[in-house]
Amino acid sequence: MSRRGERPSAEALATLPVAVDAMGGDKSPGEIVEGARRVAAENGIPVVLVGPPDQVGDTCGLPLVACTEVIAMDEDPAGGVRRKKDSSLVRVAELVRDGQASAMVSAGNTGATMAAALLRMGRLPGVIRPCIATPLPRLGRTPAVLVDAGANAECTPAMLVQFAQMGAAYVAARFGTTAPTVGLLSIGEEPTKGTPLVKETHALLAAEGAAGSGARFEFVGNLEGRDLLPSPADVIVTDGFTGNVALKALEGTLRFIFDVVTGVFMLDDATKAAADVLLPHLLPLAAEFEPENTGGAMLLGIDGVCVISHGSSNATAMVNAVRVAYECATRGLVDHVAAAVRPSPDA
Repeated sequence: MSRRGERPSAEALATLPVAVDAMGGDKSPGEIVEGARRVAAENGIPVVLVGPPDQVGDTCGLPLVACTEVIAMDEDPAGGVRRKKDSSLVRVAELVRDGQASAMVSAGNTGATMAAALLRMGRLPGVIRPCIATPLPRLGRTPAVLVDAGANAECTPAMLVQFAQMGAAYVAARFGTTAPTVGLLSIGEEPTKGTPLVKETHALLAAEGAAGSGARFEFVGNLEGRDLLPSPADVIVTDGFTGNVALKALEGTLRFIFDVVTGVFMLDDATKAAADVLLPHLLPLAAEFEPENTGGAMLLGIDGVCVISHGSSNATAMVNAVRVAYECATRGLVDHVAAAVRPSPDA
């Protein structure tokens, strides 16, 4: 349940800074601080850094909330949050909880980021479990969103239905998608295909997304792994274990393809000449698949905005993460998600 009082208005949130974990990620604090500086200077978004002053160093003129501890990337997530109450991750979550920041951003330990956000901000009423929503590119269109991308390895059908509700609210708030479509990841298009979890969820989503049900999305049935890029649905629903495996498989495959193409271009003078012609057309397309340009994943179902960035985030990734966090906060994402969730007996 929510631990906060009345949520600040969009106007009030627009005046609050985005709290950035300066010690999160493999390239912290340098790349994180530089990204925060750039987004503040170029986009006018207020930012506050959080971290131990002696480790953060030069903040480039940005305000710093001092803390004394850091949760390492390989540290036990729940244990780290419980033991290190004055860590940068815990403090950014507390700033949002206490109404001193509009949103939080971290490229640090993913599990610890989720735990800090959940324990400090609390769940929205009726939410069984929060989920991670990760954008998937669709060339020339707004991205699709994969939920859950890794927060919950074991799920119930009621949880997956809520993931669909929250994911649909997210794409509507972030991308302006009207009447979002939802697909369920399975091993075949037929409703009879998949695990017992998938088959039961299919029946629930079919009823939830039926005409006249009052749902805020249209259920389009099962999707297969080959449908992820590009997805025919605005939201792809699955459990966190399957979602994370699918996401990492996509990332690895895309990296392999780009490496192969780059290698071919460097074979001889003829392929180098071909590269001169093709690269101006291919590079903009490749940029759409680059994780640093997506702004990170969103943790849905908590009473606040939390963006989880890739552990290898550079300054550009941080610029985009802060922009996404600020836009979602000021567009009332949390209110949209809260309104979309229907209480479940499992809550």
